[in-house]
Amino acid sequence: MIKLRISRGFDKSNTPEPFDSIVLSSGNVYSIIGKTGSGKTQLIEDIESIADGDGITKRTIQVSGDPFNIAHLSQNMNFVLDLTVRDFIKLRLKSMKDSQEAINDFLKTANELCGEKILESDLLTQLSGGQSRSLMIADIAYNPNAGIILIDEIENAGIDKVKALSLLIQHKKLIIVITHDPLLALYGNKRILMQNGAIHKLIDRSDHELQMVNVLYKQHLEFEAIRDNLRKGYSLI
Repeated sequence: MIKLRISRGFDKSNTPEPFDSIVLSSGNVYSIIGKTGSGKTQLIEDIESIADGDGITKRTIQVSGDPFNIAHLSQNMNFVLDLTVRDFIKLRLKSMKDSQEAINDFLKTANELCGEKILESDLLTQLSGGQSRSLMIADIAYNPNAGIILIDEIENAGIDKVKALSLLIQHKKLIIVITHDPLLALYGNKRILMQNGAIHKLIDRSDHELQMVNVLYKQHLEFEAIRDNLRKGYSLI
């Protein structure tokens, strides 16, 4: 198990955060919520850099437990490698079973998340933003060493946000996701509320909120069906 300790920093007014430290652990999903400019992105930057109290917020991040890597899925993601999708997947699977079956499974996972299919022969540099993100989510899911996953506004990626988050949850990693989406916010069993550049509180999901996930998920499916029909050129009657 991985435990990530965030020790108190300061908000934009140089007021200390209202805690000594909080501990996040693997197997949980933490959604970071708050208004634009409240410090959400800065928090995951502190985590990604394992801040040592010398950054803007003065937070200190400590990680203990199983060996880990941090995977960060940012809002803007494009490849610069001049490789085909197949060559990229083979490169990423080199420490695992390198077989056509493994490549097919990897690519199938990515294609379940995006609209236009990704082909083995496609060049990475020709992929859309949504296709690139889908490929990287599959990569994170297949990477056993990616113990901490940081995700910045997955709802803006042009992919199936619920499938993507559900895929990562299956692997019992420590997942921290910035979101403005109510469904994704409640998908997290804990929420980190940001205000004025500081962590304001850590909120446990209530039983009522868990029931609301089902309501919001049904609305999500209805919205996805409408969007899919529009993308196919159908008229809504």
